[in-house]
Amino acid sequence: MSFELLSLETIQEIARQYGYWAVFCGIALESAGIPLPGETITLVGGFLAGSGELNYWLVLGSAIAGAVFGDNCGYWIGRIGGWSFLLRLGRLFRISEEQLKEAKIQFSENAARAVFFGRFVALLRIFAGPMAGIAEMPYTQFLLCNFGGGALWASVMVTLSFFFGRFVPLEQLVSLVARFAIVALILVIAATVVPRWLASRKLKESSVGDQASRK
Repeated sequence: MSFELLSLETIQEIARQYGYWAVFCGIALESAGIPLPGETITLVGGFLAGSGELNYWLVLGSAIAGAVFGDNCGYWIGRIGGWSFLLRLGRLFRISEEQLKEAKIQFSENAARAVFFGRFVALLRIFAGPMAGIAEMPYTQFLLCNFGGGALWASVMVTLSFFFGRFVPLEQLVSLVARFAIVALILVIAATVVPRWLASRKLKESSVGDQASRK
């Protein structure tokens, strides 16, 4: 998910003009925390490989390299100055430091899964790297999850558009992938929020029951 400042036609033209560099830079900048249409550029690269304009393996290699490099940049940005920036942002939106620390702890507990699978989830693909840095995820663990997740994601995206781009219009393919990423985001939010809501409700019911028994 990104700010669609560029039309699909413009992205195709950029990919045709700059080839593998467009794929590398697009996903690298998105993974570093800049909301650019890196996913769309990667799909376009796979599509152009399927039509014979680019080489499949070079597109795949560019996508993997861009994903890994970009996430590494995002990680160190988050590690070096992300927490202080987050605190300032929290004060702006009246989010207490305690709430931010709680969110940081919660992300730390799920950091490996977030980094590995985050590329398939809207928004998380952009913020997983910086958030891993803010949460001070061990760099070796981050590197392994980052490479594994980046390789899996790039393989799925490039191969999907390489083969299905011959039968499905590119615009429709990009739309379907974007919808999947949004559904994945909704599921992640639900998986995070619902258990906490149920636990909070159970605690309240238990507290009410204790008060009633005392009377």
